[in-house]
Amino acid sequence: MKLAWFAFAAVLVTGCPAPNHRHDLRLRSLPGGGPETRSLAFFQSLGVSLEPGHRVELVENGRIFDAIEEEVLAARTSIHIASYIWRPGEPSDRMVRALQQRQPGVTCRILVDPLGSINFEAVAPALTEAGCETRVYRPIQGAFAALDAQRIKTRMHRKLVVRDGEVGLTGGWGIWKSWLGDAEGPDFWRDMNVRVEGPAVREMQVAFAQNWQESGGDFLRPEDFPAPRYSGDARAGFVASTNSRYLSDARRMTLLTIAAARQRLWIANSYFIPSDAISDMLIEKVKQGVDVRVLVPGRHHDIAPVHAAQRASYERLLEGGVRIWEYELSMMHAKTMLVDDSLSVIGSTNMDPLALSTSDECSVVVEDAELAARLAGAFEKDLVRSREIHWEGWRRRGLLQKLGEQLPWIIGDYL
Repeated sequence: MKLAWFAFAAVLVTGCPAPNHRHDLRLRSLPGGGPETRSLAFFQSLGVSLEPGHRVELVENGRIFDAIEEEVLAARTSIHIASYIWRPGEPSDRMVRALQQRQPGVTCRILVDPLGSINFEAVAPALTEAGCETRVYRPIQGAFAALDAQRIKTRMHRKLVVRDGEVGLTGGWGIWKSWLGDAEGPDFWRDMNVRVEGPAVREMQVAFAQNWQESGGDFLRPEDFPAPRYSGDARAGFVASTNSRYLSDARRMTLLTIAAARQRLWIANSYFIPSDAISDMLIEKVKQGVDVRVLVPGRHHDIAPVHAAQRASYERLLEGGVRIWEYELSMMHAKTMLVDDSLSVIGSTNMDPLALSTSDECSVVVEDAELAARLAGAFEKDLVRSREIHWEGWRRRGLLQKLGEQLPWIIGDYL
């Protein structure tokens, strides 16, 4: 398994075959206008509109297990869970107990990715006994499979819970001990998730269905796709991205969101290895007078080569006026973007070559001032627990640190 993780890290930092291909979107800004104009811009590029009728709620850190359990127990027809990480331990035991206690007749389908779900085979029998159908996405079997870069790259990194086709959860969570607690120390990760009610949940169900079918599952039932329910005033859209060599929907969504910023662009991202196009746009936004801030993991990063590659991106961004903070309490695992006072993005999508090119990802894009204010408050709270990296100090870092930042790329050249 250590070999598999080494291969994964090496593939991550070396990226896709053409991570800075000329087909990257290179936008200065989105058209002016209100929410409808912004929705049309997203629809033109992604085929995803920001539709009205949603109720959205932030779910932070270990509260995600409360939220999943609540949906499992409230389910009337179906509960669908797709998770990149599901490992034995306390959170898994809690999920199994909740699924055992769900209402009679509720269909349960569970899909996991084998790269992140280490020892899931120890959990699967209890889920099967509870009446859940479990499947593994693109199994990795044998030593040679662990060294197959293409197979390692094309993973299901999504985190999804869909209840009755009416309520959805997504974000950065995994079903493992790292997501317990409230990010109070190194053992408890900082993460952000979102609960959604409204028309976008239908698209979340579609994303689950597509991964389920590829894993050998049958079509979902008609009752799993109820008529859209309009539950609130927020506008939202769900962006599901899958493997694309040059311009995935995850990449489009990221670049469009950056282009939308006019006053503020605050990014929190756990695996921050921006392409040239993303770096160019972040610096361009600074030139336009936008307050650009990036929050990334600090000393408690879970993959050292990725942390080194992350730090290799700092010099150009800091010189261009982008402000960067490293989170100090624990591993910062959130994947969020905040634009001005109304636009938020929350999901599984990292800002690295895998997420933006090859893995299956998902995010919710929300136009809602109340959610944006709550996300801004959480971001500001996180900055208090972080250390800002300043340009003058960074440019004077030592030779060994500079060489360490280049090591991941050197490793990649020899794989």
